[in-house]
Amino acid sequence: MSENRQRLPDYYNLPVPPFGAPRPALLIIGLAPGLHGANRSGRPFTGDFAGLLLYETLFELGLATRTRSVAVDDGLELKGVRITNAVKCVPPQNKPTPVEIRTCNHYLAQELRQFVGVRAILALGRVAHDSVLMALAVPRSSRAFGHGTVHSLADGRTLVDSYHCSRYNTQTKRLTHTMFRDVMRVAAGHAGLPTAERPP
Repeated sequence: MSENRQRLPDYYNLPVPPFGAPRPALLIIGLAPGLHGANRSGRPFTGDFAGLLLYETLFELGLATRTRSVAVDDGLELKGVRITNAVKCVPPQNKPTPVEIRTCNHYLAQELRQFVGVRAILALGRVAHDSVLMALAVPRSSRAFGHGTVHSLADGRTLVDSYHCSRYNTQTKRLTHTMFRDVMRVAAGHAGLPTAERPP
């Protein structure tokens, strides 16, 4: 972090806070801030490739007021949705270590306790999935990650898994726009959020 402050002094370069509705029904959990994305802008999934598909899809389903997240002051609002990350600071080489994931996990656990109205959690990738289970003290062996898999949690909430909306996953077609929209719609449904049918 201190190295980034020296090298990139105009960037946010702090732990990136969650963004979205103050009383969400759906909590979307990503991996970590990207060096030139959220670490620059100070908002999750803002300024990097992964955010393009995420915010576009939220808009298509009527869960966001704009198709793009550009900056913290761009007027974008989320409807019933809040976005956070398993790891709050940009990791070295954009890949969190197991130590960082464990160290940050108590922040995620705090968020899950704080947002009592959250009915569904959408985990973007295996690290986010595993981090949710760790935060809730659920054995990983009891809930295997799989794109589109829906898990019932003991507290009554639902965990929905998705491949991460990264450039690699979308360019290799491991995750298509349609696949992501479908899994987002499932998560919103479990959260009790109505979705629109805006064309892509």
